[in-house]
Amino acid sequence: MPSDKQTPKIGEGKPGPGRPKGMPNKTTALLKDAILQAATEAGDGDLVKYLQVQALENPGPFMALLGKVLPMQIAGDPENPLKTITRIELVGPT
Repeated sequence: MPSDKQTPKIGEGKPGPGRPKGMPNKTTALLKDAILQAATEAGDGDLVKYLQVQALENPGPFMALLGKVLPMQIAGDPENPLKTITRIELVGPT
């Protein structure tokens, strides 16, 4: 017996409130915690010790990781601005 109610299709209807801004989803948070726990255990309970070993033994991947955690820009002091020098040189044939 067909129902008079129609099931709304995906994309129709009012969306829910979703996740609050800035809050990672549960899978991301669980994975991050698991990675930190594994690295800590690999360093005999010391995460910094593990990262030091990785910096020495795997410098390429470690530098990629470092690039992700460093600030994306350098903020100068407005009272003491950074000074730059730009030099253009003509280099002739040797």
